Amino acid sequence: MNADDELLGRVYDELKRLAAAFLAREGQGHTLQPTALVHEAYMRVSAQDGVQPRSPGHLRALSAIAMRRVLVDHARAKKAAKRGGGWDRVTLDAGLMEGAEGLDARELDAALTRLAEVDERRARVVELRFFGGLTNREVGEHIGVSETTVEADWRFARAWLSRELMR
Repeated sequence: MNADDELLGRVYDELKRLAAAFLAREGQGHTLQPTALVHEAYMRVSAQDGVQPRSPGHLRALSAIAMRRVLVDHARAKKAAKRGGGWDRVTLDAGLMEGAEGLDARELDAALTRLAEVDERRARVVELRFFGGLTNREVGEHIGVSETTVEADWRFARAWLSRELMR
């Protein structure tokens, strides 16, 4: 067993729980399974040249970003397959947006991309907290800021995304 496999083994169950929780929020009719989402995300992380997870938290952070991309790609493919059919809906947790009924994965991705253009660090905080399930402390350690800064960024990002997504 190499170091990458050992690191994955340490966080695999946690990644599956995160994937299952995220997919449950997306609503019924989703064809991805938590195991498939984790495996696809891990394959994308391991395929990146020069990217080597250093710790369980780092692997979780990289996996969070990869899971976001997998879900968005899946939503795009499903939309294309239906030729304009229904959108995959993602329900944002109460911590991100109060009262959100449901949100298209592509709309969330586009909003996060716009947020990254305004403030890349705050967009990264959303990715790591929402998609990766990291705590404020873990996010701060990963991006090199204090827990207080992460909390402030999270509050700002929630408000910014709420405004953007309700337009």
